[in-house]
Amino acid sequence: MNHTINPIPSSFRDPSGFLFVQNQTLYRAITNFYKEDYDFLMESGLYQDLIEEELLISHREVENVSQENSFYKIIQPEKIPFISYSYEWTFSQLKDAALLTLAIQKKALAYGMTLKDCSAYNIQFRNGKCIFIDTLSFERYQPGTPWVAYLQFCQHFLAPLALMAYTDIRLNQLIKIYTNGIPLDLARCLLPVYTYVISSLLMHIHMHARFQEKYSTKRINRHKFFMGLNSFRGLIDSLEGGIKRLRVGKRSSPWTRYYETNHYSPIALQHKSQIVADFIEKTRPQTVWDLGANTGLFSTMAASSGALVIAFDVEPACIEVLYHQSRESKQINLLPLVLDITNPSQSLGWAHKERLSLVERGPADFVLALALVHHLRIAGNIPFKNIAAFFRKIARILVIEFIPKSEEEVQRLLTVRADIFSDYSRGQFEEEFNRYFRIEETVPLRDSQRILYLMHRNND
Repeated sequence: MNHTINPIPSSFRDPSGFLFVQNQTLYRAITNFYKEDYDFLMESGLYQDLIEEELLISHREVENVSQENSFYKIIQPEKIPFISYSYEWTFSQLKDAALLTLAIQKKALAYGMTLKDCSAYNIQFRNGKCIFIDTLSFERYQPGTPWVAYLQFCQHFLAPLALMAYTDIRLNQLIKIYTNGIPLDLARCLLPVYTYVISSLLMHIHMHARFQEKYSTKRINRHKFFMGLNSFRGLIDSLEGGIKRLRVGKRSSPWTRYYETNHYSPIALQHKSQIVADFIEKTRPQTVWDLGANTGLFSTMAASSGALVIAFDVEPACIEVLYHQSRESKQINLLPLVLDITNPSQSLGWAHKERLSLVERGPADFVLALALVHHLRIAGNIPFKNIAAFFRKIARILVIEFIPKSEEEVQRLLTVRADIFSDYSRGQFEEEFNRYFRIEETVPLRDSQRILYLMHRNND
């Protein structure tokens, strides 16, 4: 039994408690600081209501698993199988997370509680839906007090959603820079002038930003800002209504029609699908990462095997399509995420430890890299040896497609730059990947010059 418990890096800031891992099990320590609020949460009926509505992860109280006696309680929360972050979500995912947060706030008020923080990092995706994961975010509501989490909600949810809807869907990437939420004065500068006539944005972003500027150097007596319960509820209703009305801009992308634009003949696509299905059947992975998933043809196939599938693509429009498809089909074990594999999510936050990099969240049992390598090597100018070394870090089993230079798709990439890729050959590709993987199967694709490989990481 360990004598010292160390918080995991993402939860060290909260005096109410923290997450820690012991014997490969996730726990949350609750300090005496949070005793009264925790007891009220559990006894008021709010916790049970949120659990029944699948809005909050469940937990169970356990015996103290350490020799420290400074904790009020130790709980064992349900573990989320894959952690993602709001800068990896597309518009509709962030919108759903925002509406979930407001729904929880409404319920909390009905039970005499409120959310003391509204970080987007308190939301994760489980079984195809977003869910709140921070049990310690609730506190007793004090009548007349303003909502302490209002600014944080606007910075973490409303500002990025408004920028994605009215400026550019890719602007949620600003969250990588502003990990504590997009500053409202920045959002105000980037939003079109006509958003001043949209009441929710005028109030919650434009006027809110001006209020911040006005009082940024002044000491504020919060007791002077009285907010009755009806006003509090009106604030939540205003935010909810404004967010529900937001729609993502129609940004055309040819990648959403990838399989309709003759990249494969019907014979080749059918054969490729059969090969991938056979590889999945042989290896029976529990976790699959599909890199360059597009609109999820092969992600959906992998998910049908029962594996947890994380589908990554750099194009937000593709992930937006896939998210809606997976929701409509109730594909609960498929999580689409926006990610540029040439610049994957880094370790962020305090001491580079609060938010995990992509590599730190792996390796996956099974990685699909279909029609991807030529983009990495030619468009990204990344040598085969570097590509292979990176895949070694994230994949135990790798299914990868090689497209020769003679194929039209590669030639299309070479029309916009000089062909300096003398090493772009099947032989060189196999030589570099053989350093890190055992090539188990090599299957030429029918009616095509492409080749699919099944590889196992060395020493696995």
